Amino acid sequence: MTDPTTLRALAHPLRLDLIELLGTIGPATAATCARHLGVSQASASFHLRQLEAYGFAERAPATGDRRERPWRVTDVEQSWSSTDSGAAAQALEQVFVEREAARILAWSTATDEPEGWRRASFLGGATVPMTPEELADVGAQLSEVLAPYVARLGDPAAAPDGARFVRVLLAGTPLPHLDPEPTSNEVRHDRDPDD
Repeated sequence: MTDPTTLRALAHPLRLDLIELLGTIGPATAATCARHLGVSQASASFHLRQLEAYGFAERAPATGDRRERPWRVTDVEQSWSSTDSGAAAQALEQVFVEREAARILAWSTATDEPEGWRRASFLGGATVPMTPEELADVGAQLSEVLAPYVARLGDPAAAPDGARFVRVLLAGTPLPHLDPEPTSNEVRHDRDPDD
């Protein structure tokens, strides 16, 4: 995605939640989405129509009950680049990161999760020297590792017994330039002058 108007339309936490929900549970009505997300049906319906207007969601085939009008996502993956789309992409990235950070914090403080899931979950990071090309390669390799699990989204029967939806957040963010050693005109106040 590069169109600023489309990016701004997606930069809403509830819209991101709706896309994720429909991508995981499959076609669902606005009422079902509202119950899952703890919002009003009117709010879910409004935001689904906004997602439809920008091509992120569409009406799914009828289920037989004419009163039920299910929705589905048009694609389970969305991608954008802040370098190509400026302020609109930056706003979307901010909403995305805030949403993901809240989820990580909620998981880290949850005390009622089964022990197996607590042991299997992970949170960590590494600060390593890389070139832009190496960083892009790491991102491609991580996406490749996740590809078989993403493919299960199209076939719910493909998931083994005991599976539950897991959010895997991938981020590779360069740090500000850091020199390994201070320059000669820098003063270090934390050292004893006799050292």
